[in-house]
Amino acid sequence: MLLEALPALPADHDQTRARLVRRGFELSVFALVVVSFEAAVSVSAGVAAGSVALLGYGVDSIIEFMSGIASLWRLAADKDAVKRVRAERLTRRVIGGCFLALAVYVLVDASVTIVRHAPPHPSMIGIAVAILSLIAMPVLARAKRRVAIGLDSRALASDAAQSSLCAYLSAILLGGLALNALAGWWWADPVAALMMTPIIGREGIQALRGQATCSDGCCAVAAPR
Repeated sequence: MLLEALPALPADHDQTRARLVRRGFELSVFALVVVSFEAAVSVSAGVAAGSVALLGYGVDSIIEFMSGIASLWRLAADKDAVKRVRAERLTRRVIGGCFLALAVYVLVDASVTIVRHAPPHPSMIGIAVAILSLIAMPVLARAKRRVAIGLDSRALASDAAQSSLCAYLSAILLGGLALNALAGWWWADPVAALMMTPIIGREGIQALRGQATCSDGCCAVAAPR
């Protein structure tokens, strides 16, 4: 299976490293397909419902798509030690910059929504996407993180953190959408979006600094060589 546990083999072994790179490619491509679906559904549903949290989640999926592309580039450069170091730095910067851009976007959009008192419409489609993501993303994040640890890559660990963050955002999104749909609490949607911003901003700063986040306790990546 695509997301099955990786074997605990020495990371410096050529064959093992090649297997890890192939697994990384598989996971990244799989993630690109998933986040493409999330982005398309979330953005369209967010616009239709006027939901800043759902729209912000869709934008996060777009940024996660960009993060996946950067990770594929990093994996493609793994064979060459010089290119690997260069790819590590640039990939971290791309992913970190994407995080920070999303944090600013969500902060401004949610604040404007609260000031204007613009209640969103309930979105059952958004709730369904949030539930599916909440189930799938933690599994994908752990699989990516194992590859990052095996390849000693902070850049790939940051990409894994992006998938892990997606799960947290899904939980926040689900709460906001559910409260709006079931209790009519319109403010729960932009408040949920505001709750996302410090998490997203922290991830961006840590990615730019080359610090791999360990929100689920299974990340231990050394500095890139």
